[in-house]
Amino acid sequence: MKKISLLIALFAMSLNAAQAKEWKEVRIGVEGFYPPFSNTEADGSVTGFDIDLIHTLCAEIGAKCTIVKQDWDGIIPALLARKYDAIIATMDITAERKKKVAFTDKYMHIPARFAALKGTQFEATADFMTGKKVGVQRATSMDTYISDNFPKAEIKRYGSANEAYLDLKAGRLDYVLADAAAIIDGLLGKEGGDKFAFVGPQLTDAKWFGEGAGIAIRKQDKDLVEKFNAAIAAVRADGRYKAIQDKYFNFDIYGAE
Repeated sequence: MKKISLLIALFAMSLNAAQAKEWKEVRIGVEGFYPPFSNTEADGSVTGFDIDLIHTLCAEIGAKCTIVKQDWDGIIPALLARKYDAIIATMDITAERKKKVAFTDKYMHIPARFAALKGTQFEATADFMTGKKVGVQRATSMDTYISDNFPKAEIKRYGSANEAYLDLKAGRLDYVLADAAAIIDGLLGKEGGDKFAFVGPQLTDAKWFGEGAGIAIRKQDKDLVEKFNAAIAAVRADGRYKAIQDKYFNFDIYGAE
C-alpha cells in the first residue's frame, strides 16, 4: 500500500509539473478609455500609464505580453472566460472582487474625488445629495460608493468616465465621481476644464475603495500572481516605476508603503 501511495503521489507531482505554466506569453486585459491610465489612440493603439507599466512588468518576468481591449462592464467575466490572463486597468482591490479573482500587491493608490462646475455647493450628506445628478463609470468602486452612501441621488452610470465628463460639461450632471488623476487628465486638464474643480474630500475608505489598484488574475494562477508581485517590487526598487509615473503625474500615485 505504501508503494502504491508513493506512486500516486509521484504521479500527481509529475502531472502538476507538466501542467505548470512557464508564462512566456501573457495576455493582459485593459479598458482603453480611462486616460491617463489607458487611452485608445486614433490608430487603434493603446497608450498610458497602465500600458507602459505592462510592458515594464512583462519585461521583468520575461514574458511576451499581448494587450487585449475589453469594455469595463465585462472585464472580470472575460478574465474568468480566459480571454486574457490578467487585468491591469486601475482596478481597486476590494473584498467583493476578491470573491471572484486573486490580486497582486497594489501598484498604486489614488483617492477618488467629486468634480463639479466651479462655485457648485457640495455636502457629503444624504439629504444634500437627494435629487443631485451624479455621473460615475458603471460597475466601479465609485458606483458602489455613491449607491451605498447617497441612494436618493440621481445616479447616471456610463460605460466610460469620458462620457460622464461630457455630460458634466453639457450641464446634464451636477457632479462626477472618479479617480482624482483621471479627472485631472480627462476633465480639468482639457480645454474648458478651468471652469471645473474638485469638491468635497478625498475618498479612500477601504470599504469602498479597497487597498489600492492591483493586477487581477484568476485564483488558480497563483504562480502568475507571484511573478507579478516580484516584478512590481523590482521596478519599484530600481526606479523604473518612478520613471513611468513621472511621465504622467506630478505627484506620487503609489501612496503609503
